[in-house]
Amino acid sequence: MNLKTDELDFSKASVIVKTLRRYERVTAQILRENFPEAKVLAEPLSFSGLVLVWSNLPSDDLAREIEAKVPEAERVLPVKCYAPAEIESIMDAARKVIDHIRSAKSFAVNTVRRGRHSFSSIDVNIKVGSALKDASGCPVNLDFPDKVVFVEIIGPHAYIGVADGRIFLKKMRPGKFQVREYFRKVSLVQMPYLGGLDASHEMGVRIGREAQTFEVGELVIAPIGSVRADELNAFIKGIFEGIESRYQIQAKTYAHKPHKTEVYVQNLYELVRERAKEPIIVFEPEGEPISSVSLDLAEKVIKSSRVNFLVGSREGIPHGVFRFASLVVDLCPGVTIATDMAAASALTALAFAVHQKLSGGVNEAED
Repeated sequence: MNLKTDELDFSKASVIVKTLRRYERVTAQILRENFPEAKVLAEPLSFSGLVLVWSNLPSDDLAREIEAKVPEAERVLPVKCYAPAEIESIMDAARKVIDHIRSAKSFAVNTVRRGRHSFSSIDVNIKVGSALKDASGCPVNLDFPDKVVFVEIIGPHAYIGVADGRIFLKKMRPGKFQVREYFRKVSLVQMPYLGGLDASHEMGVRIGREAQTFEVGELVIAPIGSVRADELNAFIKGIFEGIESRYQIQAKTYAHKPHKTEVYVQNLYELVRERAKEPIIVFEPEGEPISSVSLDLAEKVIKSSRVNFLVGSREGIPHGVFRFASLVVDLCPGVTIATDMAAASALTALAFAVHQKLSGGVNEAED
């Protein structure tokens, strides 16, 4: 049943369901099928990513049922009170949820405003947060609150409720550590993939994107002996294209200014001789499984100013180089990793190892 806006009392909505954009109508239909007694409106007032639900069930109970039955619901917010979308009215209504945060360890206010108003979302956060803090005595924690008082403004309507702070996920939270800075210490030494112009170019693009994804300090293309100039040229062009395409995305989306990976060319044997006093990590199937050496790998990266990660191509790293390696690591025992996945696999293993080290983890099996 398609409901019209004028058939509904917006002040009585029970639950706000947030969905992927352009998935509102699908989610609304699934809600109708699972909750036939409820009234459901997709894209209220033409605002995308939203479905409003009206029901006689308590809003908390309805929200739990939706979460349990409908994975299409990205976030489910049970409404506690309604107010016209005016800042003083919102503050008055928000005071009704004081009992829901009084025993919490901390809280924060999260406002999402849709439509035109004389105030900003930050204005609401500040005023509502101040009022609730004074009335409840509960401390504010903007980073990792125990409870979140949400204010969802949809045109002239404002909905207020309280949700567990864990549903407002953040990429960084207690127990997680930034490992990005350690990738800057990595010199990724990649033997070039040479096998026809198109294949060499495509492989270069993929490896360049991998290197830039992790923002490694440098990428060294390390051939052995003489190679075909046209194939090496195609590979290097691909490397730069891959780096640039990923860098442009990072520059647009990252809060920090990304480091653009520098590219060099040097004979592999010459590089090993020159850097013999630096940690050299070879990634080949003949090595020790990553699970048994991850702590050692992390310590070498954390303590060194530069660590060299040697990655093979169609042919692996020569065995003579193994004697000069600080570690020889098998990333996935029993599996030969494709050239276009090798660098990313090695750097992901590093991320795991460093995070384990920073968080106090140890390789219990090796103790």
